Amino acid sequence: MARRMSRTGLNRASIWGAGVFAVAMLSLTAYAVFSGDEEPAGSAGKDGSKPSASASAKPGPTYGAPSEWTEPKRWAVLPRNQRVDTHGNKVGWPQSTEGAEAMLVASNSTAVEGDRSSVDVQLGIYESYISQTDHSEANAEKVELAAIQADKKLRTQMGLAAGSALPAGAYARNQVIGFKVVHESSDEVSAWLLTRATTKSGETTKESGSYTRSLAAAVWEDGDWKLSSAATRTAFQQASGQEQPPIAAPGDEAFNTGGWTAIREAS
Repeated sequence: MARRMSRTGLNRASIWGAGVFAVAMLSLTAYAVFSGDEEPAGSAGKDGSKPSASASAKPGPTYGAPSEWTEPKRWAVLPRNQRVDTHGNKVGWPQSTEGAEAMLVASNSTAVEGDRSSVDVQLGIYESYISQTDHSEANAEKVELAAIQADKKLRTQMGLAAGSALPAGAYARNQVIGFKVVHESSDEVSAWLLTRATTKSGETTKESGSYTRSLAAAVWEDGDWKLSSAATRTAFQQASGQEQPPIAAPGDEAFNTGGWTAIREAS
């Protein structure tokens, strides 16, 4: 199989109201792709739910934002990257909790549109963000094959023929809008990520969206933060027994009570 430039490092997710393609994209993670579909022991929260794409990544009740706006209590301006690599991804983050969060946000914020496919996105992120300990021909092949399936699901969702080009104005995007730190140290940081997933099948069609919650972990490696399947497994163990933060958008009081931090763009 000819390998395109591009690779990923997302993470297993607990999903509420996500569409078919959002589910497919969020299951393409360092943890899910490299570690298989089984949930690690003790990963369920107090409510009994499991942070797993394989276990719970099915369309569910659509999240409804409240009519009244409640200002988020916690905001973060994450640091900028130092450079862009040959895959067009932002790299070069400071060795701090904020730097790790910035990398997690960058690696989990994706866009499939125009001639840029899921395969391009996933393989590019794999090359830029995945720890070298998780790099292998077998893992790269797993990411590529899973991304091919994600592209097929996207076209099915949009009513398109397999392998066809996306129409003008069509896209599938994930944007991280909040986080909650689970563990932090000088060389390893893990956090829950709150992501807004949106799809649009053409210029004149209405955008559909949903919110997702996922767990991600980064390790400091060779002067930068990288996604690690081993660190993600540890993060699931650290989060075991803890109540998962609710899926609630900024502006919802539950966003504050759940301990989320909203993200501001760096100036």
